[in-house]
Amino acid sequence: MPYRLITAILLLSAFVLAGCARTFEADVARFHRLSAPQQQTVKIVAIDPDKQGSLEFEQYAGLVRAQLIDAGYRPTEGDADITVEFDWLVSEGREKVFSRPNYYGGYPYYGRGFFHPYGFRSSYYGGYYGGYGGYGYGGNQVYSVTVHSVRMTVAMVRSNDEVVFEGRADTTISNNDVPSVMPYLVQAMFTGFPGQSGQTQTVELKLPKGSKSSSTGY
Repeated sequence: MPYRLITAILLLSAFVLAGCARTFEADVARFHRLSAPQQQTVKIVAIDPDKQGSLEFEQYAGLVRAQLIDAGYRPTEGDADITVEFDWLVSEGREKVFSRPNYYGGYPYYGRGFFHPYGFRSSYYGGYYGGYGGYGYGGNQVYSVTVHSVRMTVAMVRSNDEVVFEGRADTTISNNDVPSVMPYLVQAMFTGFPGQSGQTQTVELKLPKGSKSSSTGY
């Protein structure tokens, strides 16, 4: 391949990578009868009694607590106006088959909708592009990934046992690293809180620079 053509392709590749917008995605469903927060007190408890008091629960509860403060509530360890019941579930791993263009030269494919762990997806201004080392495309490469579904649930219950909020947030991960995904899953749950009742929406969050993905190599 002519040197100038190789140089041009490399420059184009660098430009496209610079325009990459990495995001976290989760499907969030919320149902509620909430009015605007008026500094009500809240207490966070585990739905699963076996998780209550564990270090993992305390770490995730801290994330929920921070979001509740931002929403206008006041956390307490004593009697509260609202009890916030919180849990997370992780499915058994399952194999999922994907296909992507198999470029000559083995340069990786990046494009809208390409699977990434933690619900990550990469969007490029130019869509997908070919690699260097040859001309055109080389068909499709089929591969499988072990994925896990992660669900976070939140319920808010008044002191009179009236349920005023129920929400769930779902995403998929490929490395079973739940602690890494939970900050984003909690943020997705509380994005636009309390949200439109009775609707499921896909929430996209921009990832900070330097966030690592375990299966894409960038």
